[in-house]
Amino acid sequence: ITVIIVCTSPAEAIHPDCAIISQHLRAREVCSQTRRSEAQNKTDHSGCNTEWDELGCWLRAEVGQVVNISCSDIFQHFSSNQGYVYRNCTVDGWSEMYPPYDEACAFSDNSEPESETSYLSTFRQVYTVGYATSLISLITAIVVFTAFRKFHCTRNYIHINLFSSFVLRASAVFIKDTVLFADETLDHCSVSTVTCKSAVAFFQFSILANYFWLLVEGMYLQTLLALSFVSQRKYFWWYILIGWGLPSTALILWVLTRFFYDNRGCWDDTDNVPIWWIIKGPITATLLVNIVIFVNVIRILVQKLKSSAMAGNNDTRHFMRLAKSTLFLIPLFGMHYTVFAFLPENTGVAARLYIELGLGSFQGFVVALLYCFMNGEVSECRHNVVAQKSCKHTS
Repeated sequence: ITVIIVCTSPAEAIHPDCAIISQHLRAREVCSQTRRSEAQNKTDHSGCNTEWDELGCWLRAEVGQVVNISCSDIFQHFSSNQGYVYRNCTVDGWSEMYPPYDEACAFSDNSEPESETSYLSTFRQVYTVGYATSLISLITAIVVFTAFRKFHCTRNYIHINLFSSFVLRASAVFIKDTVLFADETLDHCSVSTVTCKSAVAFFQFSILANYFWLLVEGMYLQTLLALSFVSQRKYFWWYILIGWGLPSTALILWVLTRFFYDNRGCWDDTDNVPIWWIIKGPITATLLVNIVIFVNVIRILVQKLKSSAMAGNNDTRHFMRLAKSTLFLIPLFGMHYTVFAFLPENTGVAARLYIELGLGSFQGFVVALLYCFMNGEVSECRHNVVAQKSCKHTS
């Protein structure tokens, strides 16, 4: 059973099976480069040349030297054994390995891969349910905000775009699963088609748009609190440009860079760090800006509460009602990624899996719940509709 590791934030999206193969191919390529470099230098060397044995790379050694390779370097995905494999450099070349790999590097019990497969399969079912729930609730929320003229305002237009970005993200997960891993007979690790690259590019765009629209929500709230008497409608097209334009620009730059400089596989790896930061950098920037906004909004609200208390009025209730959802969303959907953003991609994989897949798949549902279904105006409208229907029935 293949289970794609897809993340709500742009963590590594490569399948774990493919990660092992990719690591193996990189090790072989590094060993080959070392051998070519030694051949070009043509220095006098009477010992053993660098050699690749299909599992590990034995670096050049002098006659009589004993070289070892750690099991943790080769079989880290299959064994926790810290044993070593040895070879002697003799006048006739490299000796046989001792002890053999299968003896020195004890593999995990056969039941563990099965339990891990079952675990990943269950995890896939969880995030499938999560994204399906989010899709249904988000689409319903969009229909509610567009169907009733009462809800046609700048604030709700921004909410609709945020909902749409979550819809794209959930859709991108299902599309990527279908394109990359629907065919069990296909070697998905070596596939490099336009379709799979397009699916991965769409996935990255949805992630970018999602974080940028969360930034727009924070910017809108701060502007609303700081500039109470300024019309927000004139800023709306700037919000559109930030929410959709900047992610599109970053994605185009990433696609062109990958096409011309790193056109390998299905573009779902993060090996090339500078290219990966074309995606990761803007998202990290939006999160850092949102943290600043988060602190500033709290500061403004505290000032307004103090002013309101001194004046003896209750004007801040309106601002508090507008602020509570955004203040809740900013830390909920950004703080954890900020922690992981500056760490290597293989750090805290288990924690990322829980946060980004298990919890992340339900984010769209939580957003729809906060901004639509728990919205006081929507509840009031729903009650009015029900009352009107009951009046028609009684008449």
